[in-house]
Amino acid sequence: MRVVRVFESTYASSLMVNATDAEKAAAIFAAAKRILCICHRNPDGDAVGAVLGIGLLLEQHFPSARVSMHCTDPAPETFHFLPSVQRLQGPPAIQEGDAVVIVDSAEPKLTDLHESHPMLFDKSMPVVNIDHHPSNSNFGTVNIVVPTAASSCEIVVLLADVLHWSITGDIATCLLTGVYTDTGGLLHSNTTAAVYRTVARLLRAGARQQLIVSAVFRTAKLSTLKLWGRVLEKISISEEGGAISAVTEGDFRATGADYSELTGAIDYVNAVPGMRFSMVLSERDGKVKGSIRTLRDDVDVNEMAGRLSGGGHKRAAGFALPGKLKPEVRWKVVEEGKEENSAQ
Repeated sequence: MRVVRVFESTYASSLMVNATDAEKAAAIFAAAKRILCICHRNPDGDAVGAVLGIGLLLEQHFPSARVSMHCTDPAPETFHFLPSVQRLQGPPAIQEGDAVVIVDSAEPKLTDLHESHPMLFDKSMPVVNIDHHPSNSNFGTVNIVVPTAASSCEIVVLLADVLHWSITGDIATCLLTGVYTDTGGLLHSNTTAAVYRTVARLLRAGARQQLIVSAVFRTAKLSTLKLWGRVLEKISISEEGGAISAVTEGDFRATGADYSELTGAIDYVNAVPGMRFSMVLSERDGKVKGSIRTLRDDVDVNEMAGRLSGGGHKRAAGFALPGKLKPEVRWKVVEEGKEENSAQ
């Protein structure tokens, strides 16, 4: 019994939501006429799962408030199986008496609302910021940021447990989706003991695990497979020891894939043995977006992305720059017994 208590104490101290911050957030929700739940643009599984999960939780525990879920981009088709995903709307119209919760967004620009809705980020209205990125700028009036969490959905579970909110099967399914996608189906290095405890917690609450696994990891559209094929075909190895690939707007058009279908391709690029890091570049909307991953402890891709005004985690990060991709080809002429001569 003593060993169990020590283990539980260690777990609690390593991953937790501050009770004072949780109570402040609950007070904001209780006083609101409407609660607007917002996630970042181009939403992934963690963003969609968190915005739906927190929205359904708030609707259940604050019935006097009108709850809505928002994103500047629609949910990818992969996540159309999630409960209430059809309720996800575009940018909100702010009214007096509103409260806002923003999930999985390290900084305002990631929501794509920083220019059209500055009041969400200047602390002039009540905003609860829930996130797991170490680079989070703490733009909320209440900031529930847990960098040691593997996903924002994991933090929503912690918040619910601190406030003694019950979690239904539908809510658990949304939240487990975010946990699964941000850990690569529990295969990435961020899959800690705390993650497994969260998974067990959500399964006990009725999360539909096999539905998630089937929809997210065992189903892919033909356009997605064609796009990933182009990513894999273009892999090159850099002098710095990186496996790098890129897709252009033309690749998206030729394969019939939309931007969201690129998600997951980098995990295959990251599988090249012996690489220090992997990177996938993509053209979209006049910008070049980059996703960086590493499996090594001595490489910090968050620092790499930071040099390009991006951010994320030590082993997974991203950035976006204005411009377009320009291919470059190098050839080497090698003669036996002589030094290599390069030509471009």
